[in-house]
Amino acid sequence: MPSQTAIFIDAGFLLSLGGHRAAGTTLRSAFTTHYESLVRGIVQTVKKDSGLSNLRVYWYDASKDGLFTEQHKRIGLISGVKVRLGRISYNGEQKGVDLRLALDLVGVARTRAASVAYLVSGDDDLAEAVEEAQDLGMRVVLLGVAKPESRLGVASVAEHLALTADAIETIPDQLLDSAFTRVIEWDQNHSEKSALIAKAGTTPDDSNTIDRPPVPTPAVMAQKVGQLNSVEPLTDVEIVYSSGSSRQGFQGSAAYEQKELAVAEEIGGKVAESWLALTTQAEVLELLADKPQLPLEIDRTLLKDCAQVLGEWKTDQQKIRRALRGAFWDYLDRLM
Repeated sequence: MPSQTAIFIDAGFLLSLGGHRAAGTTLRSAFTTHYESLVRGIVQTVKKDSGLSNLRVYWYDASKDGLFTEQHKRIGLISGVKVRLGRISYNGEQKGVDLRLALDLVGVARTRAASVAYLVSGDDDLAEAVEEAQDLGMRVVLLGVAKPESRLGVASVAEHLALTADAIETIPDQLLDSAFTRVIEWDQNHSEKSALIAKAGTTPDDSNTIDRPPVPTPAVMAQKVGQLNSVEPLTDVEIVYSSGSSRQGFQGSAAYEQKELAVAEEIGGKVAESWLALTTQAEVLELLADKPQLPLEIDRTLLKDCAQVLGEWKTDQQKIRRALRGAFWDYLDRLM
């Protein structure tokens, strides 16, 4: 078996943690990712840790119908990177990503193309593939985001997967801080111009308009944000990243149901605040027209942000999901 490494990156996992670190939410429009520097930094981190050259970086993500987006093409053109795509289902869930990663991991081990695999993921569904690769002679190292207060020392990694791996290493904080950047929020001038454009496009004929309560522009909403009372942040929360449904993802003093619901309500309000900072009046009108239905991107962000705190097992509960969505709408209602 050649003495070299192979890196397997679950993009959804990495971008969620990096984006949340930079912007406080997994909402993709709330942060930008510098993919070239991120990939290059991870390769350098792996080389420093192992002392070996790298075979390839496998990048796993999902898209509609499993087709390459412009972003995926850009990532795929980075030297040494292979993009593997699953698909996004009608309800916004990723399909086939974990399977592709598991097959590639075992395949590289079976062909002896690399002796050490670095896995950037936290999903316990990959534990069996890790064990299979180890049985074939490969060493598997988890590469995560540091979280000193966690028992595992890394964020959002399922304990089962951590126990299966040969070692756990971390991505340098400096790399994450440089690769993920919070999007600059709306300035008043930009908001007012966008609102005028939106108004011009939505009221072409005054004689056909219907009287309705005025919808405030993003600039007006931004002025009201500071007036809202925020929920006091909860402590002693441990993140668990898992796609399974048999593991509890919320531990410590926050294990009580009311505290979990309070966390969900806080997250719902924060996502609404982040979304409003990056939207236009036309988009607000479009959202309100479909109330209480939420666009898939927003709903998916609510669930991901909640899973970052409560774990996916808790986030799957309908009462938690209702609290998330209800808090999002409540935040908007208080601004109207």
